[in-house]
Amino acid sequence: MPWFRPAGSARRVGADDASAAPQPFRDVYPGGTVMGSYAISPPTARRKFHGLLIALVVGVLGVVSALVTPPSAHAAESTLGAAAAQSDRYFGVAIASGRLNDSVYTSIANREFTSVTAENEMKIDATQPQRGQFNFTAGDRVYNWAVQNGKQVRGHTLAWHSQQPGWMQNLNGGELRQAMTDHITGVMTHYRGKIVEWDVVNEAFADGGSGARRDSNLQRSGNDWIEVAFRAARAADPAAKLCYNDYNVENWNSAKTQAMYAMVRDFKQRGVPIDCVGFQAHFNEGNPYNSNFRTTLQSFAALGVDVSVTELDIQGASPTTFANVTNDCLAVARCVGITVWGVRDSDSWRSHHTPLLFNNDGSKKPAYDAVLNALNGGSSTPIPGGQIRGAGSERCLDVPNSSTTDGTQVQLWDCHGGTNQQWTHTADGEFRVYGNKCLDAGGTGNGTRVQIYSCWGGDNQKWRVNSDGSIVGVQSGLCLDATGSGNGAQLQLYSCWNGSNQRWTVT
Repeated sequence: MPWFRPAGSARRVGADDASAAPQPFRDVYPGGTVMGSYAISPPTARRKFHGLLIALVVGVLGVVSALVTPPSAHAAESTLGAAAAQSDRYFGVAIASGRLNDSVYTSIANREFTSVTAENEMKIDATQPQRGQFNFTAGDRVYNWAVQNGKQVRGHTLAWHSQQPGWMQNLNGGELRQAMTDHITGVMTHYRGKIVEWDVVNEAFADGGSGARRDSNLQRSGNDWIEVAFRAARAADPAAKLCYNDYNVENWNSAKTQAMYAMVRDFKQRGVPIDCVGFQAHFNEGNPYNSNFRTTLQSFAALGVDVSVTELDIQGASPTTFANVTNDCLAVARCVGITVWGVRDSDSWRSHHTPLLFNNDGSKKPAYDAVLNALNGGSSTPIPGGQIRGAGSERCLDVPNSSTTDGTQVQLWDCHGGTNQQWTHTADGEFRVYGNKCLDAGGTGNGTRVQIYSCWGGDNQKWRVNSDGSIVGVQSGLCLDATGSGNGAQLQLYSCWNGSNQRWTVT
């Protein structure tokens, strides 16, 4: 989840503290935000998230094969929340209390979303700045705005190594353990019966390939601290759904993902109260989207927990990737919803990555249309791939030996129609092969290798096809260039000069 950054501090590095190595995939939100569970209905009556099924209207859109339980015939909805509700899911957003006076911000949030997560206002430092002295002013402001506008609220977050107030940072061992359970009890008691779902524990596993727990003061209090936190949460509000939430755990093959899976499986086997798992889904060059995300969601759901996408943002806001993530959730019956981490790009903790569905001025981006189309049951599958044939060589753009390894340099080869020569030019300017690998420039200068790499939405993976047959890299402004005309000739970037080795026919 994105983390909160205290005023005056440097960028939030995500799950790790400031001394840790940079985590390009980690979340750190402006003001320091952690993810929360989905929201609750008005204070007096809790309504289940899963109960948001709206009345179906007349009109036929067609059944979506991606949905496990497709909606009945219905007309396409015009907002994200209404479209998601057709399949009994929510579409949510992270809200900052300090932006609730911004009419453009609140207008979009109210119109488009059915769930709200407080970015930072329900975190530890915000709710208990001094030991034993709780402060719910900012959290209640977000909560009240949400329920007054008919939104559910997710609670985020109760036990976390980051954004601890100074008094908690100085504790350890049994005293810290008691402070943790007291905090969980105090916050959940305040919101008892009001918040449907809580991120009880956040980001407890280490980055990298170890599959180990993160070294934190909470972990050093004893390896059972996560179990203790969940049991305390269940005692504080027996009706609330209890979630574990983490980042960079979307790729099923990741050691961190497997470690989290083993913990959840163990908890379910031993009766530790855990109801749901949140996948933050901050996709970027350090943590690219992988098509096996659907496998991850399905595997966790098979353990008997709900799953959700809790802090979605995608560097470059690739419409294709946003649609893929949406369809991944729709394909898993126990995926209850999606939350994007912020309204407009300017509200994002990574605003320089332009990772959200709305531009700074509040206008909708192509990614918005891709998500809405997917939620409404439209196909987000790219049109069948075609070949990219060199004008001078009459040979095709080819991935050597049908490799799927990131960094494999692309070559020319006799055209044969294999999948390693089938390229799809997507709406956001990518050339995709195998569905999830992109034509990628390894730099911006003359001679830069052109390779395949997991799609992540960067400008070095976007290409402009011109009427003169040239294909120009959006980031570099240089042309796709063949170093020769025979089989095995490699592809590079080079200054455009209209040579036949820089002209291509895209079929």
